[in-house]
Amino acid sequence: MKWLVMLLVLIIVGLQYRLWHGPGSLEEIKLLHQSINAQSAEDKHLLERNQALEAEIRDLKSGLDSVEELARSELGMVKKDESFFLTVEK
Repeated sequence: MKWLVMLLVLIIVGLQYRLWHGPGSLEEIKLLHQSINAQSAEDKHLLERNQALEAEIRDLKSGLDSVEELARSELGMVKKDESFFLTVEK
């Protein structure tokens, strides 16, 4: 009977060690949940960016207005017989 109690105590101690410090421990599970949450947030951000880029691509394919707007804002292009004025603030 004494050996059985000793064996059960050793088994409980071994299981407790695995629960707190071994592979699949509570701390490791907590870190994995944090990693999953961070990855989900990054995925959401990237999905929003992709949707914005898809909308911009659709606009560029559908008409010349968005192409003209893009050329004016990013390349500084002007139409024929149009004057461009750049104001510099101090």
